[in-house]
Amino acid sequence: MERQMLRYTLDELTKMNELLVCKKQVSSEYELGAVLKYFRNKKPILFDQVDRSSIRVAGGLYGDRDIIYNLLHMNENNRLFKFMETIANPKPYRVVANGPIKENIIRRNIDLPRILPIPRYQEKDSSSFITAGVVVVKDPETNRYFTSIRRLQVNGGNKLSALIASPKLTNDFLEMEKNNKPLEVAIILGYDAYFLMASQVSSATYGVDKYEIDSALRGEPLELVKCETVDLLVPAYAEIVLEGRLVPGKREMEGPFGELMGYYGGVAPHPIIEIDAVMHRNEPIFQAAFPCREEHLSNGLIREMELFNNLRNQVDVIDVNVTEGGGYRFNAFVSINKKNKGDGKSAILAALGFNKELKQVVVVDEDVDIYDVQDIEWAVTTRAQASRDFIIVPGALGSPLEPSHDLRGVTDKVGIDATKPVEDETERFERAIIPGYEDIDIERYFPNI
Repeated sequence: MERQMLRYTLDELTKMNELLVCKKQVSSEYELGAVLKYFRNKKPILFDQVDRSSIRVAGGLYGDRDIIYNLLHMNENNRLFKFMETIANPKPYRVVANGPIKENIIRRNIDLPRILPIPRYQEKDSSSFITAGVVVVKDPETNRYFTSIRRLQVNGGNKLSALIASPKLTNDFLEMEKNNKPLEVAIILGYDAYFLMASQVSSATYGVDKYEIDSALRGEPLELVKCETVDLLVPAYAEIVLEGRLVPGKREMEGPFGELMGYYGGVAPHPIIEIDAVMHRNEPIFQAAFPCREEHLSNGLIREMELFNNLRNQVDVIDVNVTEGGGYRFNAFVSINKKNKGDGKSAILAALGFNKELKQVVVVDEDVDIYDVQDIEWAVTTRAQASRDFIIVPGALGSPLEPSHDLRGVTDKVGIDATKPVEDETERFERAIIPGYEDIDIERYFPNI
C-alpha cells in the first residue's frame, strides 16, 4: 500500500471527513477556481468531471492550518520545533527502479492544453496557469535537489512561461544560459503535504537538499525514480510529471496574473520551458491551487519558524503567527512572556529586521490568542497608545508583491507594542475570567447544536 503523495493524502482526508467530491461537471475556465475560492481554498475538493476530460482535478488541499497539521502529524504547539529538527537533521531519500508515475509516458505530439485540464482562474489572466506545480532542478555543482512552487503560464503546445523569481533557480539558469546550455527541469503535480513543506525551506539559506528535508519530515525515505529525458529524480508516486528544459536565449511575455494579495501582477518577458516528456499514472489526478493560498500558507509556516528563532535571541517568545490576511508574509502577531519594560519594543525591532517583506507586527502578552483577530484587536485597543506604542519605520525595503510598495519602491513598516506593563500593581490589566470556562461542553446543554 502506497504511503506517499496525493492518493494516500486523499484517503487520509476522506478519513478525516475533510474531502468534498464534486460530481457536477465544471469548466476549467473560471468555474473551477470560483468553487475553490468560495471555500477560501481551505476545503479540499476532488472534481470528478472537468471540461469533459477523463482527468480529475484536486484542489484546495493544503490551505487550512489544521488540515496541514493533521496530515503532517504535528500540532500548533510542536510544529516550530519539528521544522527546526527537520532542517537540522536531513535524511537520505531512496531511489527505486520503477513506480506508478511511469505507467504512462508521452514523448511525442505533446499538447499540454489537450492533455491536461489546466485552469484559467481570473478575468484578466493572460492564459491558463499551472499554479500547484513543484519545479525540480539539480544543483550543477553539488547535485543537491532544489524544489519550489512556480507559476507556469501555458503558451500552447509543449511550451510554458516560467516565473522563476527564486534567487537560486534564477542564478542557476542564468549561469547555464551564459554557456548557451539549457537547465533541465521537472514539474511535479500530485504530491502530499510533506513534499509541499519541504519545497518551502530555503536552499539559499540552509544549503539543503529538498528531497532529504522531505525524507526527514515524513519519517521515511522519499521514494524517487529516474526521469525519461532529463537527468533528474522525481517522486515515484506522483500523479503527473512534466520533463523539460529552461531554454537559453528565449523569452515570452508572461502575465497579467491574479497574484498573492488579490491584485494582478505585471506583464514581463520570462524564460520558456519546453516539455519533452509527460509521465503520468493510470487515471491521473491533476493538482490545482487557487492563487496562491496553499503555497503561501506552507511558506508562512516556515517563516514562522524562522521568525520564532530570530525572536528568541531577544525576548522570551511564546509563539508567532504570520497571518493569512497579510498573505502569510507581510503581517505577524507575536506573543511573548514579557519580563522587562523594553521587551515589546525589542520584539518589534527584531521582527521587522528579520525579513524585508514583513511590513507590520503586533506584539502581545501570552494571555492573548494570536490566532484570534478579535483578541488581537482587543489587546491593541486596551493595552496600546499610538504616541507611545506604535513604532513607524518609514522608507524601508519591502516586497514588489505588495502593491503599495511599488508606488515608491520602499515600504513604511509598523510595529505595535500591545503588551501590558510589567508592573501592574493595581491589576488593572488582569483579564476577567470564568472559572471552569474551558471545561464547558456545550453539547451537554444543546445536544443538537
